[in-house]
Amino acid sequence: MSRAAIVVNPVKTDAAALRAALEAAEQRHGWEETLWLETTEDDPGTGQAREALARGVDIVIAAGGDGTVRTVAEELRGSDTPLALLPAGTGNLLARNLDLTLDDVEHALATAFDGTDRLIDVGIAELRDGARTEKRVFLVMAGLGIDAQMIAATDDELKAKAGWLAYVKAIGTVLRDKNELRLRYQLDGGRTHSTHAHSVLVGNCGSLPANILLLPDAAVDDGELDIVVLRPEGVVGWLRIVVKVFWENGVLRRTSAGRRLMGAGREVRAMNYVKGRELVVKLDRPQQVELDGDLFGRVTALRTRVDPGALKVRVPRGM
Repeated sequence: MSRAAIVVNPVKTDAAALRAALEAAEQRHGWEETLWLETTEDDPGTGQAREALARGVDIVIAAGGDGTVRTVAEELRGSDTPLALLPAGTGNLLARNLDLTLDDVEHALATAFDGTDRLIDVGIAELRDGARTEKRVFLVMAGLGIDAQMIAATDDELKAKAGWLAYVKAIGTVLRDKNELRLRYQLDGGRTHSTHAHSVLVGNCGSLPANILLLPDAAVDDGELDIVVLRPEGVVGWLRIVVKVFWENGVLRRTSAGRRLMGAGREVRAMNYVKGRELVVKLDRPQQVELDGDLFGRVTALRTRVDPGALKVRVPRGM
């Protein structure tokens, strides 16, 4: 008989209801009792995922938010053990980009026990600040600038009550400052460029909550990273970015008629898109960095690269 492990964030889940649904799914699909491992404030999933691998389980289910999923995936990367998602957070970014159900526990467990595996890319981020170097993974996005500052300014209590809408208040706070980055960057070992920007975002996939399609050409299994540099000049620049992201990317691009209306090759000067396998960014002063919505302190340099097909993710059959 097969056996799963589930890494549970107890703050994000109803443990009693989840245990009951889990037991029913085990019986329905003929699996052994699942290894139950809860995250803690000191260990958000690293030790739990390692224990699951050491116990030789057939699949590891991440039951929590984006941070839990990212931490578990960091340990499963490069292994033969697949990751299943039981979304329970505010963003659920990877689940959204894989078109998985977000609020159906029974369906998520059925997928874990009887789905099929899909290989996806993993982003690797090397964070540097002086002598400190830290290597982490990201599944959705890494960011410097306004997005990281917005996360730092978000009220956790409001986020728990209002979800992603809490970020709207935070971004209003952040935009009161100039928030300009001065940086040098190098793509795929090429020429070094100098520029200034408000934000640099490196994506493994492109969709965010609220129908926001930030990186329209990003794919989670194309072996490349999609990068956007935001360089708005004043209020008009920000308005053009809003129109591009919410209207063109979020509405028009999703249908053939909308794409015809949008026209080919239309670009916004305030948004510079590039693709590549590795991006190195060096900053003139320390800046906040975020990975999949979690802050990782301030850095003076960031190197991101793609690890193609490094993670198995369980998805429903037929996807």
